[in-house]
Amino acid sequence: MEKRRILVIEDDPDILEILQYNLANEGYEIATATDGERGLREAAAHKPALILLDLMLPGIPGLEVCRQLRNKRESRNVPIIMVTAKGEEVDVVAGLELGADDYITKPFRVRELIARVNAVLRRAAEPIGEDEERLERGDIVIDLTKHEVTVASDPVELTLAEFRLLASLAGQPGRVFPRARLVHQITAGGYQISERNVDVHVAALRRKLGDSARAIITVRGIGYKFKEADGA
Repeated sequence: MEKRRILVIEDDPDILEILQYNLANEGYEIATATDGERGLREAAAHKPALILLDLMLPGIPGLEVCRQLRNKRESRNVPIIMVTAKGEEVDVVAGLELGADDYITKPFRVRELIARVNAVLRRAAEPIGEDEERLERGDIVIDLTKHEVTVASDPVELTLAEFRLLASLAGQPGRVFPRARLVHQITAGGYQISERNVDVHVAALRRKLGDSARAIITVRGIGYKFKEADGA
């Protein structure tokens, strides 16, 4: 069985060595880059299964690397875990808005980071869990097997978290999903993100859906629901 490749973009040699050693012990093939420019080249040349991205990089900063990765066809769907220093909450929110899938703060426990890597890769490979293969909700069509979304026949590129969020809401129109439940839907129970991150993902999803975003309704103080066909 071919090993899955993880690209680690990290300029601290000690952290890079720790990540390289421990992830290799987990059976992953590791590619590395110590600055943003080289990281983008590595991602383009050898599409990894996942990218660990330090936000504090020389040259091209991590947030810009994330933005460019999401704008390139070959890397737009590759899961990204941001590695951040404490106190960079604004950067974390910005990274999630740009399409990153998760984050972990330094200093981190190696076992926690590996658990997050495994969880993100697992949910990237798992189906949403709906019985239907295709959901049609007005102008929005969701192909659950191909992980594709169209709005008025135009393709819409979503991150994995955004796709899972949309599929969960649209799969049960009218049902109110508390934020805590949507955390579970987005992560497949594999790791924890804050409920605030759900709002970030919803905001990004709404921007991409355009006028059709009106189908996603905020239930004040609770969470979100998808509008029913009768306008509920």
